[in-house]
Amino acid sequence: MGENASFWESLIYAHPTCTTWKREAEGSIYHLASILFVVGFMGGSGFFGLLYVFSLLGLGFLCSSVWAWLDVCAADIFSWNFILFAICFVQFIYVTYQVRSVSFDREFQELYSSLFQPLGISLTVYRKIVLCCDAEVVTLEKEHCYAMQGKTPIDKLSLLVSGRIRVTVDGEFLHYIFPLQFLDSPEWDSLRPTEEGIFQVTLTAETDCRYVAWRRKKLYLLFAKHRFISRLFSILIGRDIAEKLYALNDRVHMGKGFRYDIRLPNFYHVALPETPTLQPSYHLQRRSPRRKAVGVTNCS
Repeated sequence: MGENASFWESLIYAHPTCTTWKREAEGSIYHLASILFVVGFMGGSGFFGLLYVFSLLGLGFLCSSVWAWLDVCAADIFSWNFILFAICFVQFIYVTYQVRSVSFDREFQELYSSLFQPLGISLTVYRKIVLCCDAEVVTLEKEHCYAMQGKTPIDKLSLLVSGRIRVTVDGEFLHYIFPLQFLDSPEWDSLRPTEEGIFQVTLTAETDCRYVAWRRKKLYLLFAKHRFISRLFSILIGRDIAEKLYALNDRVHMGKGFRYDIRLPNFYHVALPETPTLQPSYHLQRRSPRRKAVGVTNCS
């Protein structure tokens, strides 16, 4: 304890204090290095934020090394600053390589800019999503079917990139699917991961279409590894289903000018006594939301 006390006493009390201060300021290189440090620590996150930080900090350490070599003439100060400059330089090269390696085709880049980037999704996370679909964009020619009612199995989740899809059931038009909308989000949501099913509607390309498809099993494996991606798709799919339901709501009318509100599934049956009243549990079965709305339309 005595040795430790003497060490701290010598460190605090025996250290020479600055009796006189230099009147002249340090050279411009030193102040430039300080400015670069201040601006460099204002960088953001992500790849480009790291490039910003490491480039300015590296220049700051380089200026400090030059200042230590020319003005201070201190080998230790020069060595430490030069080592830190080398570390920043290596980090800058590494991040630059990562940015160049995370590159996509034009359609995937546009998809990222339109849908995922506004949600704050980083390029590394988006890269995992793209690799899950094998970085492939599928072409669907005009009047070709993506799915046929009662025949096509529900084994994937697809996102329309370009074109327009027509959704019908028993030959009756339901709604359109436009770019940046999922083709089969209601079917995806109606099944559990272990369940299998078939489409209850027909999806036909009204124009030449391009879409991205993720296989169910492969996408569920991605969700198991990355919970953040699972929550992201859950939000996107939920929003997409809501948009489809309100598109159906615009087509469902009641007599005397009333408009049916799809958020109140029992109101229609209460308003029309001649229609048999259905139990609420019928509407809560795990079926495609498209099919639920179709059943109400047929009743009218």
